[in-house]
Amino acid sequence: MTTAVNPVLRVAPAAPAEAAAHFRAGLAFHTDVSDVAAALGAGGDPGFVLVDSRSTEAWDQGHIPGALHLPTALVPEQAGQLLDRSVPVVTYCWGPGCNGAARAALALAELGYRVKEMLGGFEYWVREGLAFETWQGRERRAPDPLTAPVDAGDCGC
Repeated sequence: MTTAVNPVLRVAPAAPAEAAAHFRAGLAFHTDVSDVAAALGAGGDPGFVLVDSRSTEAWDQGHIPGALHLPTALVPEQAGQLLDRSVPVVTYCWGPGCNGAARAALALAELGYRVKEMLGGFEYWVREGLAFETWQGRERRAPDPLTAPVDAGDCGC
């Protein structure tokens, strides 16, 4: 009699050292909304430049305060004028369903910038109840309890 292996364990988990290397590498490439908000909210220089890689129309609908607007398509021609290669860059786009931040990060890395992508993008910034700016001024929406539980602070991650 054979025992069926469940779908989760059909492929065995990696050895702890391999898993640690994988997740360490992932953190070198990604950050999240909570960490970016904490760094920007701490006052002073956060140590990185936040780049919104979306279109002008998207930027006007709403963007993170303090972000620099640099659409992905303009990275090759404008990055050198707008960014200092010695300062890390964090890119974002609409949200998890958009790869614009990854494409902008790739273009910046190919130009010699140290870069991370902010997971969740503008969508999760807004869903966590953080302030954003539009062409009409500053706004804030109520936090989505699925992304920012009431009285939970950050995700505790």
